Amino acid sequence: MVDLGFVGPSRPANDYRFVEVTDGDTPKIEMSIRMVSIDTPETKVGGSPATAQATLDRAKARLQDGTYNALPGDLRDYLVARITPDAAQRHLSAGKLAAEAHKSMVATRLRRPDGSQRKMAVLATGELVEKAGRLLAYTAPWFSGSASDPLPPRDHPDRRTFNLDMVALGWAATFIIFPSIPRPADLNLLLAEAEQAWQEQRGAWAQFGHDLLLGYEYRACIKLGTRDLDNPADAIKDAYQRVCVDLRTLTEVGRFGYYKVPPSQGRVLGAV
Repeated sequence: MVDLGFVGPSRPANDYRFVEVTDGDTPKIEMSIRMVSIDTPETKVGGSPATAQATLDRAKARLQDGTYNALPGDLRDYLVARITPDAAQRHLSAGKLAAEAHKSMVATRLRRPDGSQRKMAVLATGELVEKAGRLLAYTAPWFSGSASDPLPPRDHPDRRTFNLDMVALGWAATFIIFPSIPRPADLNLLLAEAEQAWQEQRGAWAQFGHDLLLGYEYRACIKLGTRDLDNPADAIKDAYQRVCVDLRTLTEVGRFGYYKVPPSQGRVLGAV
């Protein structure tokens, strides 16, 4: 038996739509992309607005009745205040508008002046493939570099990633997860755009307010409100899987301290 003493990283198998075989070792598949460093509100997680609200209300009741007293009191108070009677409706509505903004932006920026369609540039990064099977990447318009489609200068707006512009439009919060850390210049640009979107009340902030449950907050509350709760400790562990670092001071605030960091200032999350 051969044993090299090393086992490489692996992920569970995921189902992808098969497109075609182009070579003896090259099948083509259709693969979803998870845009890194950002997080938009959800559109389907939790079910319909009514179903999702019932789940959020269960989470709120448990945060108040002692079920989740293992969570810090300040975090419980923070979440209780944000789980309003219309929290699910507002979050899912924000998710749909974020999707529409993304679709419109991509359609506009992938269109060449002559009306033809550009390809999309995909810059894979960090962990490459998440556990749900999506490619982790930045996306941007692809410029062929030809005379009719020249590559703009590096600081030209047309070179910006869609990830960055979703934050700039106010439809995405910064959501930086190790090891997919942007380069310093890109990171600071992302944070500057996030702060400006926050201060100017763009996108989701304008339509749904500062108390809108952000994507990762909403998903955590949906897990805390699961109908069948066998063990509160397991629900907490599932809802809060990463530690958070405050980029203002480069200090760790732990698994439960993310709420102390303003969304516009950026939160770096790492593996537990």
